[in-house]
Amino acid sequence: MPKILIADDSIAVRKVAERLLTEAGLGVTLAANGDEALAYLAKEQPDVVVSDVIMPDKSGYEVCAFIRGNATLATTPVLLISGIVNDEVTKQAESCRADGVLKKPFQGTSLKDRVLELIAKRQEPVSAAVTKPTSAPAAAPVEKMMQMSDQLQQRLHQEMGKLKEIEGQLQEERVRSEELAKRLSESTEQLARAKESEVQLATERKRADDLQETLAKVEQRASRILDLESALKAEQDAVDAFKQEAANWQKASGRIAELESALHAERSAAEQLVQQLADLEQVEVRARDLEARLESAEQQGVELHRKTQDLEVELLAERRKGEETIRQLQESERVAMRVQEIEGLLTAERDHNGMLARRVVESEQAAENATKRLEEMARKLSEIAGLASQLGNGRG
Repeated sequence: MPKILIADDSIAVRKVAERLLTEAGLGVTLAANGDEALAYLAKEQPDVVVSDVIMPDKSGYEVCAFIRGNATLATTPVLLISGIVNDEVTKQAESCRADGVLKKPFQGTSLKDRVLELIAKRQEPVSAAVTKPTSAPAAAPVEKMMQMSDQLQQRLHQEMGKLKEIEGQLQEERVRSEELAKRLSESTEQLARAKESEVQLATERKRADDLQETLAKVEQRASRILDLESALKAEQDAVDAFKQEAANWQKASGRIAELESALHAERSAAEQLVQQLADLEQVEVRARDLEARLESAEQQGVELHRKTQDLEVELLAERRKGEETIRQLQESERVAMRVQEIEGLLTAERDHNGMLARRVVESEQAAENATKRLEEMARKLSEIAGLASQLGNGRG
């Protein structure tokens, strides 16, 4: 089986060439570039080399020049293939002594026909056989010669019929090969489009996955917004409660001022009662002095009776004053007890006010922390809004 080396950087061209030549009963080896072709030629000797003109590393001209410069491979036929066949390509093919240039994509069985033609030329005998003259045959009867002639004509006619039938079949095979090549070319194009579609589909799927992940994050952050709103509502309620307590504390402060004013008035009244009590004590001392004088006056005689009566009247008045003073003293004691009660209430109010002041300080700190949390939540809400806007733009 003849061996064919095909070197081309296009996988589609390699597959088409492999199918066409394999169907013709040829052995095919594929090379993806010029370096692979040269590596194969260094170890093997194919019957025909088919090489693309333009490849990433070694060109088809360089592959052909390598074959012509190798003594073992010098007579190997080389068929160059190119998407563009012009005078420049033809001239370079002749300069490297290639056996021809074939345009791709291949039309019908053009590649197979050219390769079979090159193989046939290589297998032609180098020298013609020398025939020796033979003795003339004996003369045959005329009838026998005519019979043989008729048989030969009949046989020739049969062979011509078979030849026409084979030519018809060959023509059908060529048409079929052209259709298959056309369908293969269309399938190759569809395969390329399918690959592009697969790449686009993979890209779209990745983009959809990214969008799905972003959407999940946004939904998670949206649920977090509800929690933050609940926390914000709780903080607002706490702030309102602290504000109410602050208002109560302010009212309590006003009440404390009123109690302090009342206490000051009670203290003033108590001081007046103490002063009256001192005056009453002086009156009592004076009454005692009067009693002593009255006793001495009784001892002195009748001449002092009138004076004594006057003193008794004065003493009665003084006693009445003393009773009034005692009554005022009792009232002063009640006032003092009331003052003590007020002082106890004032102490309790002061303690309560101290506790309210501490709670106000705590509420101010809590309000400040709540304000900071509100600012943080506002910033996060702004970031989430930006992400949602970007997501909306991405979907658009």
